[in-house]
Amino acid sequence: MLDLHRLRLLREVHDRGTVHGAARALGYTPSAISQQLSVLEREAGTPLLERIGRNVRLTTAGQVLVRHASTLLEGVEAAEAELATIAAGRVAGLVRVASFQSAFLRIVAPAIRALAATHPDIRVEASELEVEQAAPALRLQQLDVMIGDEYDGQPRAVHADLHRESLLREQIRVVLPEDHPEAAAERVSIARLADVPWASCHPGTGHREMQVRVCRELGGFEPDLRYSSDDFLILLELVRTTGAGALLPDLVLAHGTAGVAVRLPAEGEVGRGVFLLTRRTQNPTVAAVADALRTAASQATPDS
Repeated sequence: MLDLHRLRLLREVHDRGTVHGAARALGYTPSAISQQLSVLEREAGTPLLERIGRNVRLTTAGQVLVRHASTLLEGVEAAEAELATIAAGRVAGLVRVASFQSAFLRIVAPAIRALAATHPDIRVEASELEVEQAAPALRLQQLDVMIGDEYDGQPRAVHADLHRESLLREQIRVVLPEDHPEAAAERVSIARLADVPWASCHPGTGHREMQVRVCRELGGFEPDLRYSSDDFLILLELVRTTGAGALLPDLVLAHGTAGVAVRLPAEGEVGRGVFLLTRRTQNPTVAAVADALRTAASQATPDS
């Protein structure tokens, strides 16, 4: 009899590429995972992994097990949710949600509040994660639902095993100190902001890539990226207090813009899409949470 827990470890090693990577993701020691996989190989009666340099690769038998493991683990997850629903007499169970910061504040938190009234037997565990961390966790069944973002011209990877749907589209707006000379215009020319110090997220993030791209393509200059934070509310405060400029989406600006001027760029529209990702097989508990997130998203932007 194959052990489901060990199958999950095998799948994690396959996705991470190393035993150490799987150990860090799951909170195990590498030796503990190696021991469990050795037991799984004895249960399977055939080698499941082969070493390639410092990494490992699944054998043909290992690939077969990983393919079936996903189906089996989804079945167990669905069964647990259905049993919880039967026991409670209504939709019940645990749903794990992840989102980037601004959607967490404007979509996830209101959805959790609404679910407490409509589905009190659903336990929602929510965490702030960027798409780069959340999507792999969703595929590995460490999460059930995630909200991601995608800036214009910077498409996210498409996963055939995940269902993606659009929640909303935001405008990206130029945010300047309210006394900046360019703030008097109805639309701000990016090209006239070459001397502005900029506040953005850290290198490697979609927001920073967007800000650099917009300054280069619409403004014709390399931005002076002087302040960095992955907290959008900190970026907004940096504009307010230091004289920096920033390009920020609607969900962030919905928290209040006292002391700053918010304008659309004169050279053209810049936007961001916000989307929902789930596995293709959803149980009623996950579906209820997804519905609550959709409702919250429809009310989230300042124009709503």
